[in-house]
Amino acid sequence: MAKTNLITEQSPAELGYAMPAEWKPHEATWLGWPHNASDWPDKLDTIRWVYGEMVRKISPGELVRILVRSRAEARFASGYLKRTNCDLKHVQFIVHPTNRGWTRDSGPIFVRRKNEEGRIKKWETAIVHFHFNAWAKYKNWQLDTKVPETAAKLLKKPLFDAQVNGRNFIIEGGGIEVNGRSTLLTTEECYLHPKIQVRNPGMTRAQYAATFKQYLGVTNVCWLVAGPVGDDTHGHIDDICRFVNPRTVVLIRETNRKDVNYLPLAENWERIQDLRLEDGSRPEVIPLPMPAPLYYGKWRLPASYANFYISNAAVLVPTFNDPNDRVALGMLAELFRDRPVVGIHAVDLVLGFGSLHCLTQQQPA
Repeated sequence: MAKTNLITEQSPAELGYAMPAEWKPHEATWLGWPHNASDWPDKLDTIRWVYGEMVRKISPGELVRILVRSRAEARFASGYLKRTNCDLKHVQFIVHPTNRGWTRDSGPIFVRRKNEEGRIKKWETAIVHFHFNAWAKYKNWQLDTKVPETAAKLLKKPLFDAQVNGRNFIIEGGGIEVNGRSTLLTTEECYLHPKIQVRNPGMTRAQYAATFKQYLGVTNVCWLVAGPVGDDTHGHIDDICRFVNPRTVVLIRETNRKDVNYLPLAENWERIQDLRLEDGSRPEVIPLPMPAPLYYGKWRLPASYANFYISNAAVLVPTFNDPNDRVALGMLAELFRDRPVVGIHAVDLVLGFGSLHCLTQQQPA
């Protein structure tokens, strides 16, 4: 494997890189094969079949790169994928031991720039290492945080080391949402809470904004308030609000005033009235419904239609055996006219406190 080109003296923004929107063309989608039974108690085998369905829908449009702990696990995973009729010609297994499979948060986050060499213009990509620490909640993350290094070596990509005042800068892919035109969305609950799951102790709102600009090439950082109850990440934006094009977002809304999610989600609706895009204009905001509450024992699960994933071949949307499944799928189908919108059964998946977007990470073309 190639040696890593680690860049520490310059930031991505200084070199012209920025994070593209998820709907832009992908070279690949990254996944981590599920193996941690504590994420899905009594459900791990079911989850493997869900992965098979995800790969079957994604792989017609792009390569699927899957992290496995060993070659033996690659053979094991291949058995599931073959039985779900996946085309293994579009699957690449990468041996890298992991703690968990939440690749949105621990996987490589790509930035891109257009490089001009004489008359030739071409896109180049690089990876930013944001130093995952299991959402500042769990102790076993030491394998996961090395995934960007493995990706950079495998793909021979530059790797930027995200630092703030000499300390590792810690964020997750699920905690940020970009429109590809310099605007980034995130939440106060996730990154500004002073006591719960504090990723970067002492960092201020202004310091976060400056660091997002430095490493993701954005110029406009917008903060919503909080996410649904049960979210293990403490407020990731990808369960709340998503760009569907550069000027339009979908924002989850709870209409039942007696539901525990009603007030925090209503706060987001108040906050978004003041949100402005990079050019000073207001985005179009479309309400996305919530499914009825889902529980595992006494645990309220963070079921949300906002946790969809935009692949080249299709938009994958979590569904929950709920009447609002059809409503959410119909709304998103109206917004994504250039590719089919398909539902993936996620009642078992969300037991891991996340679903489709949390498991995937796009690699731009």
